[in-house]
Amino acid sequence: MNFLSDPRWSDALTRLPDYLGSHVRVSLAALALGLAISFPLALIVRRQPVLRDIVLGVASIVQTVPGLALLALFYPLLLALAGLSLQWFGQGFSAFGFLPSVLALALYSMLPVLRNTITGLQGIDPAIIEAAEGVGMTRRQSLTMVELPLALPVIMAGIRTAAVWVIGTATLSTPIGQTSLGNYIFAGLQTQNWVFVLFGCVAAAALALAVDQLLALIEGGVRLHSRKRIIFGCLGLMALIVVTLMPSMARAKTNYVVGAKTFTEQYVLSALIAQRLQVAGLPASPREGLGSNVIFEALASGDIDIYVDYSGTLWANQLKRTEIKSRKELLSDLTTTLKDKYGITVLGELGFENAYALVLPRKRAEELGIRTIADLAPRASPLSIAGDYEFFSRPEWAALRQSYNLSFRQQRQMQPDFMYAAVASGEVDVIAGYTSDGLIAKYDLVVLGDPKSSIPPYDAIVLISPKRAGDQALRNALRPLLGKIDIATIREANLRAAGGDSNSSPDAVARWLWEKIAKR
Repeated sequence: MNFLSDPRWSDALTRLPDYLGSHVRVSLAALALGLAISFPLALIVRRQPVLRDIVLGVASIVQTVPGLALLALFYPLLLALAGLSLQWFGQGFSAFGFLPSVLALALYSMLPVLRNTITGLQGIDPAIIEAAEGVGMTRRQSLTMVELPLALPVIMAGIRTAAVWVIGTATLSTPIGQTSLGNYIFAGLQTQNWVFVLFGCVAAAALALAVDQLLALIEGGVRLHSRKRIIFGCLGLMALIVVTLMPSMARAKTNYVVGAKTFTEQYVLSALIAQRLQVAGLPASPREGLGSNVIFEALASGDIDIYVDYSGTLWANQLKRTEIKSRKELLSDLTTTLKDKYGITVLGELGFENAYALVLPRKRAEELGIRTIADLAPRASPLSIAGDYEFFSRPEWAALRQSYNLSFRQQRQMQPDFMYAAVASGEVDVIAGYTSDGLIAKYDLVVLGDPKSSIPPYDAIVLISPKRAGDQALRNALRPLLGKIDIATIREANLRAAGGDSNSSPDAVARWLWEKIAKR
């Protein structure tokens, strides 16, 4: 099949109006907020050396914080503020998606505007300012009529830099719930859909380049005193904003938002749920690539309506429980606690378990006589282990180390799908994989037993937000899924989704999965 005729390109194009419009909207809002703060601040501190150095120093420190970390930090902060607002004033606000993204990106935009505004104003010949004062201009008149016009080309260069930084960093806002061009990249990496990865990167780069060139046209017009260039640049920017925003604003609104975490299985399950709701006449759309804590809090606050989580994850991370109960006891306690504490309804189990597990190549495990984690423990010290980005900070890892006295030579963090290839090739010796992952069969790996039951049960369960608790139509649409997906079926679905071909999109795999379920 010709590369450009791959149907994944048409799938990517179908999503472009929503992703691009949302990306432009959050970038525009962040840049406007950043300018509204940094420009007046630069004017205030420009003649106060100590205050100027402090402001520039703080803005520089913000730039050293990784973009994803800065975006993630704003979510719990705003979540706490939203809770206080609701408690004190009886009115809360959404800490999900747009608001934390705008605030974090606005901080990122401030340094180039601050620095260039201060530099541009300080670079003006003092004799010019003295001449302005000599003809009777006040300090404000001198600033607005002489200094700012002379410094404007330098200031525009700072705005150009800020715009490019914001557009690039906005691709990282997907895990906190903001739809952006980053949705292509996160989904593509998880499902090995390299068309999506390439499309997202090219689209973000093209948008940044277009904005940069239009701002360069305005900057050149300011420098050369060309009104025509300034008008063309401004009209071009306005046209770009209208063209990108209008399709997303005009699209039909969906009533139900289906959440998904940042791994392949979640993309498939969210697509399956969205399809079932659509068939039942309930307009739905997935909100994908969300962090574990973000997605749970978003459900509790009503920013998303439904998603699939795992009993052990909720038990250990949300409820902070450490005792290990039987599957039946854990589910019963979890169902009651989630309802009483958060108003969240557990609709039921899908029928399979996706637990953390230590995984080795089958051949290596057989050579060493390793069948369980207890067999691995005395041989672990010269070995390396890889886990996903959060595994080594989770209570499950602490419980495993304590129960089996595990100590590895090296711990590495990797993108989940890459871990399996790494252990199969011998780049690492052991990985913390997932029991339902189809890549276990693909790479001929083996899951080690946990005789001490250090890891709790991880049954896949459907969760419904408090605001949808009484929605009978929603329950009826999803009941046919409950108890119908066994471990073999979900492993095959996950393997299909990681195939990296035109038939491996989450939507296509979800349709295949439903066909399997419907036959039972």
